[in-house]
Amino acid sequence: MKKYLVIGNPIEHSLSPKLHNYWLSRYKVGGNYEKKLLTEDKVGEFLKSDQKISGINVTVPFKKTVINYCSELTELASASQSVNTITLSNDKIIGDNTDVYGFEQSLRDLNFNGLNKTAYIIGAGGVVSSVVIALNKLGVQNIVISNRTKNKAEALAKEYNLVVSDWGKIIDFDIIINCTSIGLKKSDSLDLDFPNVKDKIFYDIIYKPKTKFLLNAEKSGNKIIDGKMMFLYQAQKSFEIWHGIKPEINDEVINLLND
Repeated sequence: MKKYLVIGNPIEHSLSPKLHNYWLSRYKVGGNYEKKLLTEDKVGEFLKSDQKISGINVTVPFKKTVINYCSELTELASASQSVNTITLSNDKIIGDNTDVYGFEQSLRDLNFNGLNKTAYIIGAGGVVSSVVIALNKLGVQNIVISNRTKNKAEALAKEYNLVVSDWGKIIDFDIIINCTSIGLKKSDSLDLDFPNVKDKIFYDIIYKPKTKFLLNAEKSGNKIIDGKMMFLYQAQKSFEIWHGIKPEINDEVINLLND
């Protein structure tokens, strides 16, 4: 039986095993999917170990770390310098990126048109480059980024032609995306205030729980989007890469994440 898993830290929140095991059963694909908590210093050792693993999903904070241990990168993984899907085959470790597809598709579902729109990205972690590439594909050219550690935002700005804003500064935007992991715990707060912002799109890549970032935005009369559909679409693409089957995303699948 083939073995698949997701690695990250923290990892207990991940619903990847629940989703992938559902699809493995639904499409009668032999295999099992688990989750694995790792520390930064153990990632390389784990990837190079002989554990008969066929595929790995990568979540926070290892999407850039794993690149050092991949023998090949797909074009998209190379362009984004972010890997969230790994295929292990014939002694090769192939890094791929399905986050771009996941984020892009989640907005296409809502008929989002990025022409003449301004996007404001909060954070500078491993998923940001994927979000930027997806926004570009959707027609967004004006992208502003802000991060507590400014030099990380500046590095991304230089690489992807972004504008850097000081942390906490309120700018005019059409869509704002929280790309940090702040919100995984219900007590987490970004400590950013948008008191007079209305009728904008607030997007959080975190899919569970509903973050304070979104709750506060909703109270102010903004449209909110959590990371649920991005998560489902990136998983769908990973499953297709590994098994050659594009699994259906229907109400039953969506409800798996709500249970």
